[in-house]
Amino acid sequence: MTRWVERLRSRFLAFLHDLLWVPIAWIGAYWMRFNLGAVPMEFWDAAWELLPLVMLICALVYSSFGLYRGVWRFASLPDLTRIAQAVTVATLLVVLSLFLLSRNQFLPRSVPPLFLLFQLIGLAGPRLLYRRLKDHQFGLRPGARVLVVGAERAGEMLVRDMLRDRSHRYNPVAFVDDKLRRQGGDIHGVPVRGRSEQIPALVESLGIDLIMLAVPTASDARMQRLVELCERSGKPFRTVPQLKTLLSGAITINQLRPVSIDDLLGRNPVRLDWAAICAGLADRVILVTGAGGSIGSELCRQIVAARPKRLLLADNSELNLYRLDLELAGRVDAPDFGLYLVDVTDRVAMQRLFERERPQTVFHAAAYKHVPMLETQVRAAVRNNLLGTETVADCADRHGCERFVLISSDKAVNPANVMGASKRAAEVICQARAQRSRTRFITVRFGNVLGSAGSVVPLFQAQIEQGGPVTVTHPEIERFFMTIPEACQLIMQAALIGTGGEIFVLDMGEPVKIRYLAEQMIRLAGREPDREIRIEYIGLRPGEKLYEELFYEREDLLATEHAKIRAARRASIVPAEVAAALEQARAAVEQADTPRLVQALRALVPEWQAQPNDDRTPRSACPAKTLTAMAVDENPRR
Repeated sequence: MTRWVERLRSRFLAFLHDLLWVPIAWIGAYWMRFNLGAVPMEFWDAAWELLPLVMLICALVYSSFGLYRGVWRFASLPDLTRIAQAVTVATLLVVLSLFLLSRNQFLPRSVPPLFLLFQLIGLAGPRLLYRRLKDHQFGLRPGARVLVVGAERAGEMLVRDMLRDRSHRYNPVAFVDDKLRRQGGDIHGVPVRGRSEQIPALVESLGIDLIMLAVPTASDARMQRLVELCERSGKPFRTVPQLKTLLSGAITINQLRPVSIDDLLGRNPVRLDWAAICAGLADRVILVTGAGGSIGSELCRQIVAARPKRLLLADNSELNLYRLDLELAGRVDAPDFGLYLVDVTDRVAMQRLFERERPQTVFHAAAYKHVPMLETQVRAAVRNNLLGTETVADCADRHGCERFVLISSDKAVNPANVMGASKRAAEVICQARAQRSRTRFITVRFGNVLGSAGSVVPLFQAQIEQGGPVTVTHPEIERFFMTIPEACQLIMQAALIGTGGEIFVLDMGEPVKIRYLAEQMIRLAGREPDREIRIEYIGLRPGEKLYEELFYEREDLLATEHAKIRAARRASIVPAEVAAALEQARAAVEQADTPRLVQALRALVPEWQAQPNDDRTPRSACPAKTLTAMAVDENPRR
């Protein structure tokens, strides 16, 4: 109620201002007509006699043109256009009315245009002046002095929002922009002072407190360069979200965020066909194994948006499943879903799940993935990653599941570790089943996922918070990176376009050096690498390679309907040989016979050459140098 009264009062005051300006403009027009001298008495008397009629006409016209819907604080070009239209119509109606009354006997021809001009000045001038004063506070705005990088639409919207902010948290001082035509100009009174290369110098000369990066469409290479320049200035910096996230079409200071490592990956995130994904998963019964993990939980979140008929969450971690249950149950769009605290290697439990629920699509994300740990845990790796996959795949086949999607890893290509070999063996199982099953067995292979549990980014963040050192295994080690949403969309997209037997890989751009990742994360934390926080190289861990690959040389690459997705097929796999190796692996797991496990794994993955350690070998005895040499010799960089 109070807000409504205040708004009504503001409109009344604006109307009163405009109405009081009418006699000033009307009498001023007569006075100007006679060169600011004495006005002849007959004209002077006529002007005052006609004034009430003139004011009535102007009041009606001003109101009908909606001059009081706008707010002076935000007066803009549309408001000025309405004012120009209103005063023009008002002047024409005044002239017409006086012509009908007195044939314009005492209305000199120069008075109407002068009256129009004075109205325009009197109505538009105070509005613009009020906004100018509110926006700039006579040039004495408090708050942090801001340098805005980017004088395009995003920068303009950001500065406009800063000028309108009643708390005056930020004072925009200058723009920098690399386009030559913008140099020397100004936006909302804020000048463009130079190019981005001048950021450090301008920060010092203008006394800048904060840098704002308003370049949502910048490539990662350009963003990297801008971050380096901002770091050289020694001042904090923020960025607006990337363009893909600006759904509202507006950019405000509330959307500013610190520059994240995602902005510096050296590649632009891939956007897939979300409409087709939703159409393919809607009204289906979908099972996600490993649902409580990083990939599995995000996959469930995105599947929920596709509105499945029923979503089945299977995981052997009670805590992870409990957390996911709480999260999904709290969503307004949550579908009907079921929880299964189950181990994928438990054949009886998985059979009952499939018999009861009859899932149509299975996303198999359950796997062990920690490379150094699995080097000494061969039995656990084979049991979970290999036999667990075989169990779920067998259930999907027996119960007529339409699609089975295996989530694999780039470490499955020319594996140098137990984890990679077990994931490649899981791929082999799916490819063998694809040859004789009505279920479409599909594999999705991708690199490191930013922010996933056990990934390098959370580790670096924790080390930086503790003051270092940040540990990197080798100065030249590289990895492919992608975001969790990208990985999950790739998985869902592959489920729709796969016909069975393919291995899908996302075009992940160029690999990123882990050393560079560590340096950038230290800088984003406001610290200087090797000066404030030391980077320590600790040597490659057991089973770790310098470089990862996405395809085998002998895999035939196939085009897909999506430019950023590639597919590969291998030569036919002999199902009988796969079955024999699986039988050997099952027997070795039952007897905890590590040498036979290694033999079975090598039967499925003959390209795996690295020698694993026995499960009983202490960690300190792992021959990291030998494994490193093998990895480099057998996997030369492409």
